[in-house]
Amino acid sequence: MNCRRCGTPIEKPGDYCLTCNTANADAVVAEFESDRAHLTILDEDAVVGQTTVTTRPEEGERLSEVQLRNFAGRVADEIRRKRPETVYAAGERAPLRETRAQLHHEFYRVPDGGSSGRRGESTANGTRDGGAREDVSPVVAWVLDRRGDRSLAVVETPPREKIGGSHSTLIGDRKGRKAVQTVAEHPHVKKIVPGPIDAGGTGSRTGLRAKATRAGTNGNVRLLLRDGSSVQENRIVTTAMDRETGERVREDLNEALRDAELQDA
Repeated sequence: MNCRRCGTPIEKPGDYCLTCNTANADAVVAEFESDRAHLTILDEDAVVGQTTVTTRPEEGERLSEVQLRNFAGRVADEIRRKRPETVYAAGERAPLRETRAQLHHEFYRVPDGGSSGRRGESTANGTRDGGAREDVSPVVAWVLDRRGDRSLAVVETPPREKIGGSHSTLIGDRKGRKAVQTVAEHPHVKKIVPGPIDAGGTGSRTGLRAKATRAGTNGNVRLLLRDGSSVQENRIVTTAMDRETGERVREDLNEALRDAELQDA
């Protein structure tokens, strides 16, 4: 494949061209399994290439901490080669979470509903140029279907500065703060307004649980914290413009809360 601007050959499809400083892809879709990650490189609505990164556990069925970090590092390196604007990810949580921690790109978690079905065929060396919509996996199809949506504004405010309002107390102590911090780190969250605490709820033995509730017509959602018999509803102001785009943010927030082990899988 050659650079679309200057024609210089590039090593892998979608690689950033260092000769003329031009991006040849604007998004990467990463689908994680326990021992491999399938990467699909997109330029607008076109699939410009696919590649697979594999690893092999030394013992047992799970990767050790060092192997997991190295596996995620190889995936992150492949993504950095493309310098994409956005990364979409689905699948096995541990390598996905570690890869996200090693990257500084806009990162979206594809809902679990988009991660089942038939995967398209690849060439023998794991890379394919081009590709029709019917040949891609359900995860890539989910992403492509939403590529035409209006982009949501990204909030540059530091997470700690997004939290405000007349109520400053959060239930759940450290876990409550972790839940709010997790939500505040999302790029499409503008502000979190903690609400009053209701101590008259039904008791729970599972510890603090957090959930983003259904989006309103203005695209905003609520963060529901429950700890024992205490319940707190916190308002989340997002950059979404309607219920549909607010639901996309809500799904992403709930995935992040599950990854943070603040929600039942």
